Amino acid sequence: MKVGPPVEPVAGSSRTGRNLPAAVAVGLALAAVTIASLYFVKVLFLVVVIAAVGVGVTELVRSFEEREIRIPLIPVLVGMAAMLTGAYWGGPAALVGVFAMTVLVLMIWRMFLGTENYVRDITATVLVVVYPSLLAGFAALLLAHPTKGADLVLVFIATTVASDIGGYFAGISLGRHKMSPTISPKKTWEGFAGSALACMAVGGWLVAWLLKDDIWKGVLLGAVVVVFATLGDLVESVIKRDLGVKDMSSVLPGHGGMMDRLDSLVVALIPVWVLFTLLL
Repeated sequence: MKVGPPVEPVAGSSRTGRNLPAAVAVGLALAAVTIASLYFVKVLFLVVVIAAVGVGVTELVRSFEEREIRIPLIPVLVGMAAMLTGAYWGGPAALVGVFAMTVLVLMIWRMFLGTENYVRDITATVLVVVYPSLLAGFAALLLAHPTKGADLVLVFIATTVASDIGGYFAGISLGRHKMSPTISPKKTWEGFAGSALACMAVGGWLVAWLLKDDIWKGVLLGAVVVVFATLGDLVESVIKRDLGVKDMSSVLPGHGGMMDRLDSLVVALIPVWVLFTLLL
């Protein structure tokens, strides 16, 4: 076996191969855009979400195209935007109704593009309409709360991001036991423990501070978020492995693609919305 010269690490990269300075800079920029849009004019955050999910949807569609799976991008994007705006102004019923209409239109649209591989293509299309489009609609439902919308969204995002940050630092410093070597070889149980501690700490703090509610509710929120955020990350890892890609794109330096940042957020949205509805 021929062995090549050792590969030199990229300057500024961490043990996991991530460009840490770039990742931190991008993360801070995203945080600034999120907070500014939430608390300046609330509806601007809806525009930010539509733009971010639109980039994520485009990444998914392009990745499917590499495997010759045809998904009509423009109607998918239109349906996604309609679902999010419908959820914000019309509530859960509008979100479900627009989702159903979007699927129906896409089934008819794809039918006129040819019958070959119709079932395969429309199955992938519905997947993209659900993940991330439909799931992201629950962010619009949180945002639509008449008095606490911005605070609810911020608590959700900060708690979910804490999962990534806590898991990252616990994983690189303590990670020994692989969680799922065949799906995501870099994930460890020690990293998951770090994610859990960070989520519950941030959740408890923000629910008590921003929402003026019991700390235990925030701790419960964090416990739920860490489970679903981790599952969301694993779901995207399975999709990428099946499609044969490492990152969905390189649009976010140090992070990869937009879907590499949205994966845990969109999956955690539904249980968070349910918890907020029931407990707060």
